[in-house]
Amino acid sequence: MDFANEPIFQWMSQFAYQPGTVYAALIGMMMLSAVGFPLPEEVTLISVGILAFMGAHPQHFPPPYEGAPVVSVHTASAIAFAAVVMSDTLIYLIGRVFGRKLLYHPRVHKFFPEHMMKRVEEWTHKYGAYACGIFRFTPGLRFPGHLACGMLRYPAWKFILIDGIAALISVPTQIYLLAHYGEPILNKLRQFKLVVLALLAVLLVYFIFKKIRARRAERAS
Repeated sequence: MDFANEPIFQWMSQFAYQPGTVYAALIGMMMLSAVGFPLPEEVTLISVGILAFMGAHPQHFPPPYEGAPVVSVHTASAIAFAAVVMSDTLIYLIGRVFGRKLLYHPRVHKFFPEHMMKRVEEWTHKYGAYACGIFRFTPGLRFPGHLACGMLRYPAWKFILIDGIAALISVPTQIYLLAHYGEPILNKLRQFKLVVLALLAVLLVYFIFKKIRARRAERAS
């Protein structure tokens, strides 16, 4: 495994033997992603999957001492799933309790452009409670979508059931894929890391430009 000598993987490997820290960070990042923090939860899940893979291959990523605890793919998947469902349900409950007063509060509303809210309204009216599952697969609409589900007072059991099924499909699978098939995936990441970094840089510039343009449009109006 040539990629084991890459600085980025050498840096990450230290956390493969700190499962408590990783699990706590996993819960925190899932919660932050649910409330709209600009770090896709997919990035967190992929990182945890890589750490689980590293912990399962001590011959390539030596532990600090013999018998050091590792990031367990099963434990990480269960924690990620539970954290996602709980955080989504929390957003749903906030929407149910505070309703439009929160979503359309001036300080909150500025983070949700009109076209975003229009799509949320269209989907909730078109798909009803099933929109809960659709929002789970739509990063930019998760937070306002789950708020809207609470505002529309969809039954809590139905929201948890649909969101839970969607999370069960999307959340543990990403960790398991990286943990079990990490070698070819990491090799590809190493080979195309410059391309990946370039794409990330372009996306970062795009989002910054989009934010600046939105603020200028807001001031002009």
